[in-house]
Amino acid sequence: MWFFVYALISVIIIILHYVGVLARNNLQWLVYVLVATIIPAIIWL
Repeated sequence: MWFFVYALISVIIIILHYVGVLARNNLQWLVYVLVATIIPAIIWL
């Protein structure tokens, strides 16, 4: 279940990034947090 929640949040963050909402609200750091959390999972798999 946590994987589904993480994937859903990731998709929402990516969509908001491409629409430009994150840049307007100075929340671009969310993309970096997403990348920092997914890189270890990719390396582990």
